[in-house]
Amino acid sequence: MTLRTYIASNDLESIRHVLSQNPELANEGLPYDDHNTTKAHPLHRICDDVFSKTITDDEAVEIAELFLNVGANVDGFGLVDSQDTPLVAAASLQAEKVGSLYIEKGATINHPGCYGGTALHWAAWTGQDKLVRHLIEAGADIHRQCTTFEGTPLLWAVHGLTSGSQPNRNNQIECVRLLLEAGADKSTPNKEGKAPVDLLDEDDTELRALLR
Repeated sequence: MTLRTYIASNDLESIRHVLSQNPELANEGLPYDDHNTTKAHPLHRICDDVFSKTITDDEAVEIAELFLNVGANVDGFGLVDSQDTPLVAAASLQAEKVGSLYIEKGATINHPGCYGGTALHWAAWTGQDKLVRHLIEAGADIHRQCTTFEGTPLLWAVHGLTSGSQPNRNNQIECVRLLLEAGADKSTPNKEGKAPVDLLDEDDTELRALLR
């Protein structure tokens, strides 16, 4: 058994034992599995297991706390543009409670990860409204445009609902409400010149009412 398998099986006792003997492992990269051997920070891999439903979000919080308590860097391997920190990973992988834990532990809020999207972009896209609220309260930049598409978190929320697959359709409408209440600009277009309302069909009446 390895630390990776202990995480996936929610074996808290074994994780605690391994980290107590080798605390440096809290910041050592782990593969996803035998087929995908690319290494990611343990705090990221925990989020992968929430997304795959191997463990629950609540279980992941307990595991993440074990790593953080022995010195895991809440920003993972550091701040490299277009590379996801654990917070960005939590937002994109629907690990909402884990994301909130990382915020509370001092994670960098506005780091641009994949596509230049921040944790707020990804939380909005995946419809994680509680995490969106926490990020806004923590000072996330609601006006920031991602580097690849030049989309705001508001546009990402609309796109996530209208273009994402069924498992990604969560609480994007509430995310839109939260962003608008915080002062998000409805008219900011992406690099194709499309504002959030331009992504909607005629029958998207609820969102149209919010964005008119």
